[in-house]
This record gives sequence, C-alpha cells and structure tokens, in this order.
Amino acid sequence: MKTKGETMRDRKPAEVFPPGEYIKEEIDSRGWTQNDLAEILGRPTRLINELISGKRGITPETAKGLAGAFGTSAQFWMNLESIYRLFLNVTQHDIVERRAALYAKAPVRAMIRRNWIEQSNNIDILESTICSFFNARNINEDFHFSPFAARKSTSQADLTIEQNAWLFRALHMARAVHSNTFSKSKFEEALRQIKLLLFEPAEIRKIPRILSACGIRFIIIEALPQSKIDGAAFWLENTPVVALSLRYDRIDYFWYTFMHELGHVKNEDGKGNENIALDVDLEGETKRSQDGRDYERLADNFASNFLVSQKELNDFIARIRPLYSKGKIVGFANRIKIHPGIVVGQIHYREKNYSHFREFLIKIRHIIINETISDGWGSPYPTFSKEA
Repeated sequence: MKTKGETMRDRKPAEVFPPGEYIKEEIDSRGWTQNDLAEILGRPTRLINELISGKRGITPETAKGLAGAFGTSAQFWMNLESIYRLFLNVTQHDIVERRAALYAKAPVRAMIRRNWIEQSNNIDILESTICSFFNARNINEDFHFSPFAARKSTSQADLTIEQNAWLFRALHMARAVHSNTFSKSKFEEALRQIKLLLFEPAEIRKIPRILSACGIRFIIIEALPQSKIDGAAFWLENTPVVALSLRYDRIDYFWYTFMHELGHVKNEDGKGNENIALDVDLEGETKRSQDGRDYERLADNFASNFLVSQKELNDFIARIRPLYSKGKIVGFANRIKIHPGIVVGQIHYREKNYSHFREFLIKIRHIIINETISDGWGSPYPTFSKEA
C-alpha cells in the first residue's frame, strides 16, 4: 500500500479537477474533518470549506500550509491551481467563440425576446436550438433561406441576419397552416373575390379564408427590429406562402404589399431553385432590383393595376392636379369602388408628397390580425421545432 505522501506525489497534476477535490480526498483518507485541517493550518474553517467547494483559489501561503499538512511540495498545489484556472479560461474562451459565431449568424437576442427560441446559458443547448430553427445540422452549415421573393427596402444584395430569421419563422409557421391544393384557376377566382374587398376596410378579414380556399398559406409576422422587411412570397413544395409583416399599419400600404406578394405568386417567383432577392423603397423611392431581372417591376405593375386602373388614375390626376380635395378623392374612389386611402397612397407615390389627406390612411392591423395565424405585437405564436 502506498503511503499518504506517495499517493499525492504519484497523482498526475494534468488531470483537470478543482484542487479542492484533492484536498477533500486527502482529509477523508486520513479520517480528518474540515475543522481538523483548519486547526492544523491555523486557518478559519470557512477558508477550508471555500477551498474544497472551489469558491476560493489556492494562494502561495495556502499552498505552503497544504504542503506541510499532506507531505507534498507547495509547488504541487500551485501547479494544480494553475492548471485548473487555465482549463477554466480555455473553456470560457471556447464558449465565447461559439457564442460569437451564433450571434454573427442569427439575431439571437431578438429571437429569444420574440419566443422563437428558448433562452439557455448552456452553449450546447443554445447552439442546437438555433441550428434546429435554421434547419441546419451544425453551426458550420449555411443558414441562408432560399428560394424566396421578398419586398424589402434595403439595397443590400444579401439578406441580413434579421431578414433571414424572419423568413425562417415564416417557413415554420407556414407548415402549421392548412390550405387546399393550389391551382391557377382557383387563384384567378380568389383574385376576383379579393377585388370585391377593396372598398370596405372590414372586408379585409375575409382574405385568409379566400387564400386558404385557393391553396395559398397566409401568415402575418411582426418584423424584427432593423429588418425592414415588409412581406415575402415563397413556395413550400408546391404550395405558395404569403407572409406580411404589417410594418406600416395603413390601409394603402397593406393592400399594395399584399397584392405585390400575390403578384409574385401569379408569376411563380421563387418556385423551384431560383434565389430571388428584391429591393424596393416601400415609401415611394424608385429603387428597383439591381441585377437586371424584372421580377420586381412585374410584381409592382400587377399590384398597382389591380388596386387602381393606372389609366383611370392618370386621367384623374391629369384633370385635378394640383387641386386635390377630399371630395374629389372620395368621389373617384367611390366610382371605382375602392377605399379612398388606396387612392391617396397611389397619389402619394406619384407626387412624392406624403403629408396630404393622411386621415384616409386608416389602420387595419386590428382587423386582419385575429383572422389568421400571426406572431408579434405582444402575442407570440408558439415556438416551432424543425419538424413542425
């Protein structure tokens, strides 16, 4: 049998355990208590307890005392302490690097606040949760959402991490939405029904039912801060998905963005393996896609002409500009059976002046938000897993 001193000298200090575990083993093997060791060292019992629990590190003075009590060198205890502290620092450095990688690829804090993922102080759990959200096997995989067609006011060619996360949230939510089989004939019928909703704001509540009947999944998700994304249209297998953020709660903006996304559905933008990123200043600037493709222009034209015949609008503007009045706007809107706010929105876009007749730009979020699956504004939809 080895002596107590030999047991200590033969132990490999490279084993990464708190030095307190070694102290506990030694006093247990001798049949001592923490009070006994405290009396031997002439130190408070509280100090011994904190050493064993790892709350206090070993100082040179303490190392000399332990060396005398256990028949070892003071250097042995200092080595144990140094190796353990270095291990803790290396581990913490690894955690910091892994957390930084996650924050570079995803808006982690915003996703936690919105209840899209669960918060965890365990880096392994957090990493696994985020990878699952982005349908990735590990952190090294690409988190990029593709394909899609989206209205967004940023001119960047690539998605921001906020936009990417918003689109994945839309993807998870869309999987939970029931819809009939999509067909072009059903879609054309849905457009005819939607045309009848343009006059009365309350009629907006019928949109989710109409879209579901024609095979389109419709969801509403509040935009993440700094994302600037207003809506998206993409395909889940052979089913189109339309997602809106209602970033601006105005009747004109809702209808224009909504019909723009239906324009993408009509043109089957984003179906198959195409990766489409579309840039538009949604408050009226004439920024368009910089890659030479005309997806955006076609969707814009479809939305504008569906809401207001551009020929009739041109004639109306030519007759009364610049002497616009509430009465003339209401009269024109009533004649073509749309809400005056839609007319005002079109005039604002043409004139690049957004200050006139804003009382017509009524809020509609409260009408639509409770009629379809939605997430945000203080009422998050349940968190979805990768398999949802």
